[in-house]
Amino acid sequence: MTDTSRTLPPVHEAWLPREHSLYRPRHGRQVTALVCAAVFFAAPALGWVFGGRPSEIENRELASFPSPADGWGFFTGMPQWATDHLVFREGAIEAADGISHGLFGEPAPMGPAEGSGPIPGVPDGPEGNGNGGDGGSRDEQVQSAGYTEVIEGSDGWLYYGDDVKGKCFPKRPLTETFERLDRIRHAVEASGRRFLLTIAPDKTTMVPQHLPDNYAGKECATKATERFWELAAQQRSFLDVRPSLEAAERQLGHPPYFANDTHWTDDGAVMLTRDVAEKLQPGVTDTWRSPGVGWSTANGDLASMLGRTEPKTSVRYELMPDGETDRTQDTLRKFDGPERYDADAGKDIEGTIGAPTALIGDSFTFASSRYLPAAFADLTLLSYPHLGKHKDATIDTFVRSEIVVVQTVERSVAEGDLPLIDEGFVTMVERRLAANPIR
Repeated sequence: MTDTSRTLPPVHEAWLPREHSLYRPRHGRQVTALVCAAVFFAAPALGWVFGGRPSEIENRELASFPSPADGWGFFTGMPQWATDHLVFREGAIEAADGISHGLFGEPAPMGPAEGSGPIPGVPDGPEGNGNGGDGGSRDEQVQSAGYTEVIEGSDGWLYYGDDVKGKCFPKRPLTETFERLDRIRHAVEASGRRFLLTIAPDKTTMVPQHLPDNYAGKECATKATERFWELAAQQRSFLDVRPSLEAAERQLGHPPYFANDTHWTDDGAVMLTRDVAEKLQPGVTDTWRSPGVGWSTANGDLASMLGRTEPKTSVRYELMPDGETDRTQDTLRKFDGPERYDADAGKDIEGTIGAPTALIGDSFTFASSRYLPAAFADLTLLSYPHLGKHKDATIDTFVRSEIVVVQTVERSVAEGDLPLIDEGFVTMVERRLAANPIR
């Protein structure tokens, strides 16, 4: 017979009868924790019942309810879902930021959520600081040096901290990054295709007048910026958009960048589209017209990284390559896999480029996605931050294209933070294009 006195009961000890020898009451802290957890996870559902609706206050979609099919991911994903769907979260964050600025003169230490802010890249290669030393990890050096995610400037201007950190703590030498980009150029051009590289300048480069007098990394980033554009100018098949951005600022009376966002306005997006088209086919933009037709408003990503909800507003344009027909598209809501615009493939439309074109870029391409398709009869937009999921599709697009355009951003090139220059991907491009030349 089994000795039941030595068998643990199949229930929690707090649920046993009080006279049981194994009975243990719950501590007050346990009860409080359970109540708080229940309230935290039930609050989103209760808020919905009473008419409350959460809003997207960061540069990403709200987390969806985790699926039981995710296994343990169901439990690990629950906190982010509950956090995102608290209807009072926006007000709480703004209150915390206001108190921190009012009392301490600095933003609340909330940090960006995963997926917020500018679209990142995922590099391969060494994780050292790129400066020849081994004085601790790169992250430790950045943290100890006082670098911040967002640099607060004058007149409400905000700057992305990675514009500075990436230059002061590169993950690989800048010359190596440009050499790998040039290998892609050589592979494309050797296969009979045309290639174009363009780099979106950081806001710290184009609008430095609102930066604070002192900030972590100022000296090393300034020197690195000068060296960066010296090397960029030496690249073959390179389009430098800085002169056009400077001309746009003179014409507009203000910079074509958002004060509270890391990207350029629609003025910059139209400028990029025009410059790329003109570089590929000189004179093609002679017939272009781009009248303003209203305004676009969204949340600034840098403000969101500080926990604020601040709109960024820009003039919206129509783009008429032939001078009469608006060919703009709806701005992409997501930029993940290939997005092809080929309704006019094979047609000869005045003011457009007819050759099949692949344009692989980042969040600046995403911000320009309303206008870029207007300049091409057959264009495929590709996202290099998501290259890991779409390597084969990306190279297939290169193969069926006659023109390959690479758009990247200054900070990612300076840091060496580019999936495009992954050795495996570069080798795949070289092999596939060599095997599929066009003449």
